[in-house]
Amino acid sequence: MVKSGLIAGVDIGGTKTHLLVSQGAEVIADKVVPTADWRSWDRGADAAALAALILETAKAEPAAVALGAHGCDTDWHCKQMEADLGAELSGKIKVVNDSELLVPAAGFASGIGVVSGTGSIAVSRNHDGEMLVAGGWGWILGDEGSAAALVREAARAIRNAIDHGESGDPLVNGLMAKLDTTDATKIGRLLNETRGAAIWGSYADAVFDAAAQKSPLAITVIEEGAKALARLVGILISRGADASHVVIGGGVVVEQPSLFEAFKHAMAAVSPASEITLLRAAPVNGALALAGRLLAG
Repeated sequence: MVKSGLIAGVDIGGTKTHLLVSQGAEVIADKVVPTADWRSWDRGADAAALAALILETAKAEPAAVALGAHGCDTDWHCKQMEADLGAELSGKIKVVNDSELLVPAAGFASGIGVVSGTGSIAVSRNHDGEMLVAGGWGWILGDEGSAAALVREAARAIRNAIDHGESGDPLVNGLMAKLDTTDATKIGRLLNETRGAAIWGSYADAVFDAAAQKSPLAITVIEEGAKALARLVGILISRGADASHVVIGGGVVVEQPSLFEAFKHAMAAVSPASEITLLRAAPVNGALALAGRLLAG
């Protein structure tokens, strides 16, 4: 039986799933589990497992549940997941892309959410409520401004510098140290052997450490990554997104002030009227806010 006034917000990331449950104004449950514990990418099994997780966390059936889901990259994906979960739960359900949680988590009703973490993406809605997405193509094809892409571009910058006979930039030694080598010519091979966005992204500190040492290569890589993130925002603006608020979050930009400053500078050229917000709060707060709006009708 659905419990009146009980709502749940869920942030489903590629690595972890974060749940918040509230009754009225009081948060009564806050739980984080590995996404792999329940998600198998079998639609029916995943809907049943997620519903069970929500019920276990809430200790009752919520009247409204809002989810931000990694992998829901189109309206069709989101509606499909809503239908699957609706077969398991009786309350109101809303599913959005996990990047869409940033704007409501920052307290805004509309705007553009930008993620700079292991990957990168920008998401918004147009005036008709249609999902607009730019980026999110993965670290091999894109994800510019993400941790993995910053390492990729740093390696390219090093390669170009060495081709020109220049190997004294602090970025060279910094990335070599991360890869545990003293031979810069092995950077490409070693990166190729350590495939995976999360692994590459773990080396991103080398880029920011080098920039702190005034590395021209690292500074350029960070600035270009920030410009690429701003370009994603520009693409969404051209497609009808509301850019009054641009909220950026994710592990990289939150932990690295130089990337956020570079992003603000780049946004000044793309959309000077936009208010730029760095989200430090957990995005799941945005899911809980959406659930509250869903309950209110």
